Amino acid sequence: MLRPHRDQGLYHHDCEHDACGIGAVVDIGGARSHHILELSNRIVLNLQHRGAVGSDEATGDGAGILLQIPHEFFAAEAGKLGVALPQRGNYGVGMVFSPRDAALARQCEELLTQAVAHCGLKVLTWRNVPGDNSCLGELARSAEPIIRQVFIDGAGADEEELERMMYLARKRAERLVVRKFGQVAEDFYVASMSCRTICYKGMFLAPQLFAYYPDLRDPRMVSSLALVHQRYSTNTFPNWRLAQPFRCIAHNGEI
Repeated sequence: MLRPHRDQGLYHHDCEHDACGIGAVVDIGGARSHHILELSNRIVLNLQHRGAVGSDEATGDGAGILLQIPHEFFAAEAGKLGVALPQRGNYGVGMVFSPRDAALARQCEELLTQAVAHCGLKVLTWRNVPGDNSCLGELARSAEPIIRQVFIDGAGADEEELERMMYLARKRAERLVVRKFGQVAEDFYVASMSCRTICYKGMFLAPQLFAYYPDLRDPRMVSSLALVHQRYSTNTFPNWRLAQPFRCIAHNGEI
């Protein structure tokens, strides 16, 4: 049985403080279902007390979810755009936050497209991610980025090679954007870019995560695992891109 630490020296139990809340759900048999997302939403709601609230009392430090790419859902959505996606694992998806200025956002996306081509891959299409910002606090709404998904053809690469190529493309795009626009485009951020997983996140309180993204409530969104996070920032100000999970992990506290 775990026992509390004894008060000794400079340590006193009254000085203990908790930070971010983290949760994970997994089907150990690997079965994908929407129920995994429903359970993960229940977890993040139960962790609401582990997140911070802004001065408007409606803006959170951030909340998000990492899940496996829901192939059936994305195939249907890409079909609406006139694009047939390759088989699962043969393409990747990027979740891209761009500056609110539409012209600047287009230029950043073009640099990402160029970086993808430089790495031997091809952009198939872009999708506008639906978002309901009526649930957001004033502070979060004022900083809300343009959120789009980019679908990338794997060019026949196996999963490991595709993941490596997409990593290189993302890093190159980030460098190109910084080199060309500097601080003006600081809101350009690739939340995730992978052939395996995707992150949905933002400057949310826990209940706002699934309220903002209707995608997450769609029964076609299935996964065998989910990682969720409710953020309490300790040494950085709240920001859309600093919401967790990050591209692969979530962690309790900041470095």
